[in-house]
Amino acid sequence: LSKTTLVEWSERWLRTKASLKPKTLAGYESNLRAHILPAFAGHELRHVDRMAVEEWVADLEAAGLGPSGVRQARQVLNSMMKLAVEAGYLLVNPVAGVKTARQPDREMLFLSAGEVERLATAMDQPYATLVYLLAYGGLRWGEMAAVRRKRCDLLRSRIEVAESLSEAGGMLHFGPTKTYRRRMVIIPEVLRELLAEHLARNVADDPDALVFTSPGGQPLRNSNFRRQVWYEAVAAAGLPEGLRVHDLRHTCSSLLIAQGAHPKAIQVHLGHSSIMVTMDSYGHLFPSD
Repeated sequence: LSKTTLVEWSERWLRTKASLKPKTLAGYESNLRAHILPAFAGHELRHVDRMAVEEWVADLEAAGLGPSGVRQARQVLNSMMKLAVEAGYLLVNPVAGVKTARQPDREMLFLSAGEVERLATAMDQPYATLVYLLAYGGLRWGEMAAVRRKRCDLLRSRIEVAESLSEAGGMLHFGPTKTYRRRMVIIPEVLRELLAEHLARNVADDPDALVFTSPGGQPLRNSNFRRQVWYEAVAAAGLPEGLRVHDLRHTCSSLLIAQGAHPKAIQVHLGHSSIMVTMDSYGHLFPSD
C-alpha cells in the first residue's frame, strides 16, 4: 500500500472531501496543483518522509509564499497523510510536527457610530443600507449577500441568517453559513426603516429575491464591490486606507461591547461557533479586563 504514488492517493483523498463547501474544496485543489503535486506527484507515499516535508516547507518559504499560504499547503498535505495512516497505507504521518512560520495577526479596525455614518453617506443607496446592516447586524459578507426578502421580519426587527454566498473558481455558490447554523439577528430601528424602504422600492415581491444585488440585478461579488464602491467611499469618508469590509463586523462587536452587551449575546449576534471564539477575538475590548 505504501508504494501508492502521491498523485494517485491525492485523487482518492479528494473524493472523500466531496461534501465540503465549494470554496474549501477549490482551495484544496488549488494547493494540490500549485504546491504539492509539483513537489511530490511521482513519489510513493513511503518516500515522502519527514525530511522531505521539512525541505518542501523551506522551499515554499524561500520561493516567497507567505505564512498563510505555506500553512494552508501544509494543512492539505497533512490531511492527506493523516488519512493514509488511518487507512493503513503508512505507519506514521511525516507531516505531523512540521512547523511553519507564524502569521502575524492582522490588525482589526473598529469604527465609531459617527464613522459608520460617514462611510454610509459616502455611498449611494442601496449600498448605504448595506453598510448599516454589516456594521449593526454584524453579518459576514457572504451572509449579507445571501439575505432574501423572506428572511426579513421587519415587524419584529429581525433578520434570519440562514445561508451564505461564496465564490470559488469564478462561480458563485449558495450554501450554509460558516458554522452551518441559522440565527436571528436583531436590528436597530433606523436600519429597520431603511430596509423597509429598500424592500418596497428596489426588491421584487418574490420571497426568494435577494435583498442586495449588483446594479444589473446579479448576486454581489465581494471583489467587484470593493473595486467599484468600497475603496472610493472609504477615501471620501476620510477613513483608513486599509479598512476592509470585514472590519464592519469587528465594528459591530466593539459597538455592542461599548453598550455593555454580554459576551454570550455578542456570540449569538455574530454567529460565532463558541463563546471562546468571541472572547479570543474581542476579549481585550471588555472594560473589566
